[in-house]
Order: sequence, then C-alpha cells, then structure tokens
Amino acid sequence: MKHLLAAALVAAAIVPAAHATEISVSYSPEFTEKLADDYGDKEGTYLSEMVQKDLTRELGKAGADVARVEVTILDAKPSRPTFKQGADTPGLDMHRSVSVGGMKLMAIAYDASGHASEPFEYKWYETDIRQAGLTTWHDANRASNRFAARFAKSVD
Repeated sequence: MKHLLAAALVAAAIVPAAHATEISVSYSPEFTEKLADDYGDKEGTYLSEMVQKDLTRELGKAGADVARVEVTILDAKPSRPTFKQGADTPGLDMHRSVSVGGMKLMAIAYDASGHASEPFEYKWYETDIRQAGLTTWHDANRASNRFAARFAKSVD
C-alpha cells in the first residue's frame, strides 16, 4: 500500500498542473427571446452546461494556455420538441415529432494578460431529416462538440 501511495505522489509531481480555464456562456438577445418564448429557460441552462463541458474537455486535450473564454450562443434549434413546446402546443407528439437541429456559437479567448483572440464563430445544423437526433438537443450537442474541437485547435 505504501508503494502505491508513493507511486501516486510521484506521478502527480511529474504531471504538470492543468490550467483552469474560466468559461462563461451567454446568449444573444435573439436567442434569449427564443428561450423565453419558445423553448423554455431551463433549456438554456442545459445548453450552457453542455458547451462548458465540451470546451473544458477539448481545451484540456489540446493543452491550450487560455485563461478565460467567453462564448455566446447565437442560435440553437432542437431536434425534438422541448417540454415548453409540448406544453404550449396541444396535440404535438413529443415522441414522434422531429426536426433538423443544430447550433451557432461565437467565442473569444483571453490569455493571462487579458489579450483577446479574434472572435471565432461556428455553426452546424443537420441538413437531413432522416439523420435528426434521438434527443431534444442531439444535433445541438453535435454542433457543440465540433465547435469545441475546432475552437481548441484555433487557440492552440
């Protein structure tokens, strides 16, 4: 047991400390209105957390030295109806209704001294209804994954 503990301490000393990147996600005024009127405010929280998780993962993989990232969700479309849409539209089949979804995002990275990168904009929307996702934000999740990978490469 002592050898295992010693090995873990040595490994922790060898591995460089991960840089904690502050990631904030906001919404464009148009998307804020869409959340309030159509999708429901809790959907914005879900999307924000998804984008933060994807960016944290990809920036860590890339080893990017970024102090802060500001992301704006400019637009997002669900692949399936949200709970608010289902409640607002009687007769809408929550299980069989599908749509082509996706997301449009913009981000700016800041280094430790506060210098900003050029704005990075990315959008991806499914184009084939036959490929529409199985969950409410499936296509937006794909857009978020792709955005995070491309953004991490751009700041690396």
